[in-house]
Amino acid sequence: MAPRVLISDKLSNAAVQIFKDKGIDVDFQPDVGKDKEKLAEIIGDYDGLAIRSATKATEKLIEKATNLKVIGRAGIGVDNVDIPAASRKGIIVMNTPFGNSITTAEHAIAMMFAVARQIPQANESTHAGKWEKSKFMGVEITGKTLGIIGAGNIGSIVASRAIGLKMNVVAFDPFLTQERATQIGVKKVELDELFARADFITLHTPLTDKTRAIIDAEAFAKMKDGVRIINCARGGLIVESDLVEALKSGKVAGAALDVFEEEPAKENPLFGMDNVVCTPHLGASTSEAQENVALQVAEQMSDYLNTGAVTNAINMPSISAEEAPVLKPFVKLAEMLGSFVGQVTDSPIREVEIIFDGSTAAMNTRALVSAAVSGLMRPQMPEANMVSAPLLAKERGVIVSEVRRDKSGVFDGYIMLRVKADDTTRTVAGTVFSDGKPRFIQIKGINIDAEIGRHMVYTTNIDKPGFIGALGTTLGESGVNIANFQLGRKEAGGDAIALLYVDGPVSDDVIEKLTAHPQILRARALSFDVEG
Repeated sequence: MAPRVLISDKLSNAAVQIFKDKGIDVDFQPDVGKDKEKLAEIIGDYDGLAIRSATKATEKLIEKATNLKVIGRAGIGVDNVDIPAASRKGIIVMNTPFGNSITTAEHAIAMMFAVARQIPQANESTHAGKWEKSKFMGVEITGKTLGIIGAGNIGSIVASRAIGLKMNVVAFDPFLTQERATQIGVKKVELDELFARADFITLHTPLTDKTRAIIDAEAFAKMKDGVRIINCARGGLIVESDLVEALKSGKVAGAALDVFEEEPAKENPLFGMDNVVCTPHLGASTSEAQENVALQVAEQMSDYLNTGAVTNAINMPSISAEEAPVLKPFVKLAEMLGSFVGQVTDSPIREVEIIFDGSTAAMNTRALVSAAVSGLMRPQMPEANMVSAPLLAKERGVIVSEVRRDKSGVFDGYIMLRVKADDTTRTVAGTVFSDGKPRFIQIKGINIDAEIGRHMVYTTNIDKPGFIGALGTTLGESGVNIANFQLGRKEAGGDAIALLYVDGPVSDDVIEKLTAHPQILRARALSFDVEG
């Protein structure tokens, strides 16, 4: 059955055609996103939801989305999606961060010109038949210093355009390296230095707890007199009431705003001020940008639903279409290694170390870590998956780390989990052979070659004669058929393990009978999703 996708906002017809061409059953209802009740009523029928800004993917809506696997936002901002709720539900949230970058950057530059030369005000005056040439005295931007807060994709494009206009550019971004700053031609500075040096300040950072109100009265006090502010990023980055006071006092000579604390902005204290230029969130509003983001989100969602490729996901590591076929069996391996430890561990897990040896160290380890953690948590939390598990682990204080190392054994590459719980440390390692099937290669430091079956029994024992007979007899008397088994030990008479492949689930009563036998130290029934 073909995956079903609902488009609940206005999207290009070309995007609808892409879904169809990719074999997706697409339902184009561009107005249903504004009808919360209707959307909640139908959302359970879909595997994917393609949206723009009108649809609000709230926690309540996500609760109703029983089959939803992916939400695709045609655009960069995902503040209309409850990402934690989606993550807990295992829903991937994608955006298209590059489709409207040029358009937004160009709008910021246009707004800078507009506020520097008072173009909107002069236009209105001239249309009114006035000739107020002396009233609209502007400033040049050549030679001025532009301060960019947020030097990501859009900020970098703004920097490039500003450098072309012969401006001096300084940038603040906690993730900006000195090498990247040199590459894009800006001077990396701290925020207070940017405030002190800039003649124009433009914001290109997402709205987070750390960036909310990044420009307030305290920030204005650190700026040059006559500074001009441009915001084409997100409302809430600037405290609007503080901006009003700074404009009235002359501390800020002008402001150009495309975004506001509350949108749609029908009333705002900034409206009507002579030194303020306002536009209704037009940063991404060009025909090219709208087409680009619509096509990108359709491509990304289709690739994920058809092949498992993950692109531009907010809450999951990306997996390219090229690496998906190679990575898929190792994702399954990592999940099964985690599942093994999760099923044999009863006490709370404190730390998880995931070791990538040899060829696996060169893979997309972020995806493999997510898979391992999801397998580890699922025995206690069945809803856990690659999207939700890292968040669930973090909320529970589980420390997750990874190690990459060169080939250290006979295998070209393998994955090892070392899990610390309250009462023990467990290790398990595995690899994928040429047949594409995951295998256990080490448990408790004991080498073993065991393909992973749907139903298994795992035991630990002291290596003494009679163990195999006791194990077979107990299971046989309980009506459990052994399809195959693998044994391992460190040395004669020492620790030993057994993995048995059985034809069906093994009950707790049978496990109790096994552990009652003096030669069997521990037994556990295991089950694995070998088809998923």
